[in-house]
Amino acid sequence: MPQKRRVHSREFKAKVALEALKENRTIAELALKYEIHPNQITQWKKELLENAPEVFGKGKASGGDFDQERAKLYEEIGRQKIELDWLKKKSAQMDLWRSGK
Repeated sequence: MPQKRRVHSREFKAKVALEALKENRTIAELALKYEIHPNQITQWKKELLENAPEVFGKGKASGGDFDQERAKLYEEIGRQKIELDWLKKKSAQMDLWRSGK
């Protein structure tokens, strides 16, 4: 019977990869501890090292994105305010028309 693939959470992968980076235990010891193939731990360790710069670069890169998103939201608020004012005006006119005044 074929063995099912195990799916590991991001937190678990990060924990194992960080432990491998500390080098307090060998990859083989970690593999036994977590019941994972040593190649998998090596792959997670490699991914962690490759993606580490992105973790520290997010703050600077997202600053411009934040300003763009904010401007877009303010524009949408303005548009909705104009629509609301127009609807209030038309609603008032409809009430006057219905009452015959």
